Amino acid sequence: MFTGIIEEKGTVKEIRHSGDASFIKIEADKIFSDLCIGDSVAVNGVCLTVTHFGGGVFRADVMNETLSRSSLGSLSAGSPVNLERAMAAGGRFGGHIVTGHIDGTGIISDIRNDGIAVWYTISAPPEILRYIVEKGSVAIDGISLTVAKVTDSDFSVSVIPHTADVTTLSSKRRGDTVNLENDIVGKYVEKLIRPAEETKSSISVDFLAKHGFL
Repeated sequence: MFTGIIEEKGTVKEIRHSGDASFIKIEADKIFSDLCIGDSVAVNGVCLTVTHFGGGVFRADVMNETLSRSSLGSLSAGSPVNLERAMAAGGRFGGHIVTGHIDGTGIISDIRNDGIAVWYTISAPPEILRYIVEKGSVAIDGISLTVAKVTDSDFSVSVIPHTADVTTLSSKRRGDTVNLENDIVGKYVEKLIRPAEETKSSISVDFLAKHGFL
């Protein structure tokens, strides 16, 4: 599990695709303080398993499913990436629950300045937008952000200078693809409600609201 609070920006040193096998090598600094083989690292929000590391570089294998659902396949040597190690049991929970399992991708349709903040508008498909609510949480390239506005075709976030500086957001441009992960709580609530509606069980929207789940 991750929190969406990025630890550092890394740099892709190599990414190779060969038939069914793909791997990525990333140069980093801070995350090596306690990194072990088999550890999970979120790379632009995608949970990857460390298979080798040394000399300030770690390697992770990437499945075809991961490439098809995320923007990792568009990376190349020199690309900056957001990095976060899995949350330690005794760590601070500064963002929101992030699994590293990407729901899909979106396209940056607009970037505009608003005082010290920068607004990013992301176009996304209906299957992602259905779980995005104003003032709720969303992970964009692994960054935990608060949704400021939602429409039928896109959503917007307002980013403070610190977040832009310590993540890859500052290098993003209109038209860029970003990885999106919805808040998992909404997906679980929907899953619980659907059987209730189909089987007329005692779990309903009213039941969940009465017991503090909505």
